[in-house]
Amino acid sequence: MLDRAVAQSFDQPMIAVEINALAAARLLEALRHANFACRFFQASTSEMFGNAIASPQNESTPFRPRSPYAVAKAFAHWQTVSYRETYNFFGACGIMFNHESPLRSRRFVTRKITAGLTEVKHGRRQRILLGNLGIQRDWGYARDYVDGMWRILQHQKPGDFVLATGISTSVRTFAERAAATLGMPLEWSGHGPCEVGIDRKSSRTVIEVSPTLFRPAEVVATVGDARRARSELAWRPSVDINSLIAMMVEADERRLLENRPLD
Repeated sequence: MLDRAVAQSFDQPMIAVEINALAAARLLEALRHANFACRFFQASTSEMFGNAIASPQNESTPFRPRSPYAVAKAFAHWQTVSYRETYNFFGACGIMFNHESPLRSRRFVTRKITAGLTEVKHGRRQRILLGNLGIQRDWGYARDYVDGMWRILQHQKPGDFVLATGISTSVRTFAERAAATLGMPLEWSGHGPCEVGIDRKSSRTVIEVSPTLFRPAEVVATVGDARRARSELAWRPSVDINSLIAMMVEADERRLLENRPLD
């Protein structure tokens, strides 16, 4: 389970289209008819690249979406570009790679790991279930990406900008670093759907792989090239992956110890 919006779109493709494609199209058309000056930001996604033909991915990399969610996002992206070019409309797109924070929902794999392993450490649960451990994503800090959105909207001309850290990390590595932050160094045993993560200190199995959490069509790896954003917007991520994981783990452990909900 890497991204519930993506995973759920396989089961509910029409909802994915309504929310991610048609909603944007309706907003764009309403703004065109309203005929007043405004700036429109389309939150595009690295999922549109799919299993990309080039790495890292930049603004010129062809889209090859592999989920209904990504297809819907690609529609909204191109619709924004179309309005920009046809109606002289300020429509900008941020092609954003995965952005996380302690506020991320537990439906997403990053918080599932940090919150779940925190509960394991403190005896609130025995283990967590994960899907494909080999999947790699370019994970950054959400606050940096919001700053990037703002900079895109302040830019003199509307355009498309990749926002990414340029570093790809696997789910396996993310889990290892989160567990290490909690004082639970991991070792792995088994392969594929039979693989488990074991806390070396306690010899407990704290992570299991569940085949039910694999996607029907998976994007194996993503990593972004944000050179245009660095050059034209002076945008740079301020938090690296290790600091991000530590931040999320520490926030989840603080919530648990203070008896506040982890959701």
